[in-house]
Amino acid sequence: MNVNQIAHIASLVGEPARTAMLLELIDGRALTAHELAHAGSVSPQTASRHLGLLVEAGLMKVEQHGRHRYHRLASGEVAHLIESIMQLAATQVSTPRRAVVSGPKDAAMRMARSCYDHIAGRLGVAIAERLLADEAIAFDGEAGHVTERAGAVLARIGIDPARTLAKAAPRRVHCRPCLDWSERRFHVAGRLGTVICAHCLDSGWLLRRAGSRALDITPKGVVALRGWLGSEQWRQLSEPAAVPGAN
Repeated sequence: MNVNQIAHIASLVGEPARTAMLLELIDGRALTAHELAHAGSVSPQTASRHLGLLVEAGLMKVEQHGRHRYHRLASGEVAHLIESIMQLAATQVSTPRRAVVSGPKDAAMRMARSCYDHIAGRLGVAIAERLLADEAIAFDGEAGHVTERAGAVLARIGIDPARTLAKAAPRRVHCRPCLDWSERRFHVAGRLGTVICAHCLDSGWLLRRAGSRALDITPKGVVALRGWLGSEQWRQLSEPAAVPGAN
């Protein structure tokens, strides 16, 4: 890896239309070129050139389904890169601004949202804190690992980590902290984050909101997650979120 390669990736991510396209895919979805052109506010022809560059650089990949071609982020590492830039951008306040008023969409995003293939937002942070308190996981800087206590802890919500983690991509880390751009605290990424997110969706505890990264907690999910996280943590989770200085 040399300076020119780093600069090339930075320039690709830094172009506003391409940034918008990458952000549109950060929840793990696969979208058509037409949908991404709309997200980037560019013409289909311009979008095609942008997408070609992103695919060539390994930031996106293309999947063919029948006559249709769908684009998605190439990996969780790309999603982590975008989330890291979002976190940095949210802290760069160069001029005084009025307090940000959170609308319903912002509130839903801050409560629970998908970050590629794991749960972010207040719920994601609460899950990470529960796992840390139960010593099921441990964070060390930007690294993390699953402990021998994880099996008993995750069994409470019906997850068998030995079986589910074994199915994950072999080169992917079991667990790592991912700094949450809205909460300024860590949620869980890596294989374990994927497993927990999939389990919550498959169990009907969370529902994807159409056209948004927001995840809605269902009544069934309230019962299950409150029972796991505990009444006090659930109370803190359910309180109106303080609005950060930037979205």
